[in-house]
Amino acid sequence: MSAPAKPYRAPRDFLWFARRPAYTVFVLRELTSVFVAWTIVFLLLLADAALNGTYERFTALAGRPWMVALNTLAFLATAFHSVTFLNLAPKATVVRLDGWRVPAFLIQGGNHTLWLLVSGIIAYFVLRGV
Repeated sequence: MSAPAKPYRAPRDFLWFARRPAYTVFVLRELTSVFVAWTIVFLLLLADAALNGTYERFTALAGRPWMVALNTLAFLATAFHSVTFLNLAPKATVVRLDGWRVPAFLIQGGNHTLWLLVSGIIAYFVLRGV
């Protein structure tokens, strides 16, 4: 009698996302979610320090070189995440006006313009107090 046949298991390719640039961008966008989460935690720590009177301790921590490097990396990753996410909007949402489909570049342009406008308004109010 022969031994039972083993089920076929396809070999794993741990670099599957490196085959195509679109796959690489997808994986990078998903990985940048960790930095988006860190940015939220950092801002919550800032708000907590401002409300509880420990702002000086927070700024001492935030001024350390490793924290500046981490937050610079988080800023770049969050910007990449935002741009790639906004570029996906036309694929996820079809906008029609009187039966006319709005082109993707108009949706993307509107998203990026609104993002820059809101960022500019926030920057104005934040930097005005400096």
